[in-house]
Amino acid sequence: MPRSTRPARDAAPTRPAPKGPAPAVRGLARAACVGELTFLRLPTGADRDEWVKLREISERHLLPWDPTPPGMDEPPPADILFGKLLSTCDTEHSRRYLICAKDSGGIVGQVSLNQVFRGPFQNAVAGYWIGAPFTRRGYMADALRTVLAHAFQDLRLHRVEANIIPQNVASIALVRAAGFRLEGLSLRYLRINGAWRDHERWAMTIEDWNALSAPGTARAPRRAPTSGAPRGGSSARRGTRPPDGR
Repeated sequence: MPRSTRPARDAAPTRPAPKGPAPAVRGLARAACVGELTFLRLPTGADRDEWVKLREISERHLLPWDPTPPGMDEPPPADILFGKLLSTCDTEHSRRYLICAKDSGGIVGQVSLNQVFRGPFQNAVAGYWIGAPFTRRGYMADALRTVLAHAFQDLRLHRVEANIIPQNVASIALVRAAGFRLEGLSLRYLRINGAWRDHERWAMTIEDWNALSAPGTARAPRRAPTSGAPRGGSSARRGTRPPDGR
């Protein structure tokens, strides 16, 4: 007798394994403001080794634009600079942030709002640098836009300026793309790489920012979400750092 044949049962569908929560990005929970590619946060003592290593491997990249105190032909060692960063990162007159990659949390550079003046001036001096391994990835442009949103929307500043050596064409291109205006030339403004250097003075006011942020504006910057209640601040003189794209 022929065996009776039964239709084979359909195999049970394979169910995908339940997805757990996405791994937290290191440091993102402590971000002061968040951009598209980067987030900005205050440094802590735990960042010393990573920051110092990035500065050391970027030395040749940064040296032509580094401020040097009188009596020195080169900037202080990276470990000394980090100590100064920690002591000045969160004061009435300075807000100095680590630039961190949004996908990993790794430190890629630094951006600062320095020499904050309140009263009738409401002004800060922007400074920035990007580590040599992280140039040409859009990190610096994103971080600058993000810190400007933070300055105008959260810190309620009226004006942000950046002072740049005329030879630093990449940095000039960076601020121009962000919407800064050239205001003039300051002779022998800052001691850079062992000599007093002329600097171009670029600036943006809240009115400029609002115009760029208007609906339909091609270069409209994003609003940067923040965590916590930011305080006013800025001070270090690093507006001559080479930007992303150097």
